[in-house]
Order: sequence, then C-alpha cells, then structure tokens
Amino acid sequence: FFFDFRIEKMAQRLTLRRRLSYNTKSNRRTVSKTPGGKLVYLYEKKHGTNPKCGDCKKELRGLTAARPRELAGMSKRLKTVSRTYGGSVCHKCVRSRIVRAFLIEEQKIVVRVLKAQEATKK
Repeated sequence: FFFDFRIEKMAQRLTLRRRLSYNTKSNRRTVSKTPGGKLVYLYEKKHGTNPKCGDCKKELRGLTAARPRELAGMSKRLKTVSRTYGGSVCHKCVRSRIVRAFLIEEQKIVVRVLKAQEATKK
C-alpha cells in the first residue's frame, strides 16, 4: 500500500478591485497572472460600436468603432467620410435624398408651366 503524500495547492482566491460585485456588462473581468505569480482581476472595457445610418440604420463603412469618450479624442478623418452627410447617413440614403429633392423641384416646375398654359388659354 503506497500513499501519495504530495500536498495540493488550493486555488487562489480573487478579490474584486472595485465595489460593484454584480456580474453586469460594465463589470466584466478576466483573470490575469502578475509577474509575482499572483492572480488578479483585470476589468475589460466595453467594445465600441460602428456608427449606424440615421435613415436605414445599417452600419456605416469607413468609420472607426469606438466608445463616445474615445471618439471625442479622435481626429476628424477617423469619424467622417468626405461626402455630404458623411459619417451620419449612408451613400444610398444620400442618393435617394438628392433624387427626391430633384424630383420635387421638377414637379414644382411642371405645376408652374401648367398654370402658365392655362393662363394663356383664358
């Protein structure tokens, strides 16, 4: 009868670094080992989301996904594209807006021409 007398180390306990103890989206954490061999919690930052089109709610291309506070420190070229409504509305919606405005103006001209024709007939 041989017994194995190796002493097993217990798992190290971790203490939270902040007061919030609930498992919420803002309190996500990972376990990390320090150079000294201790296990500590590292709090994860929330992921940034891509900006969405104001009209069709699709993700806009060519823009950086970041949290609002990070966006404040970024340069303008990372937050916009060089187009009318660039960075807030997608290209398809901009195109449809331009076409709609053009057609409305054309309709106004047609109405004016018809009124002028009726006036000449009378």
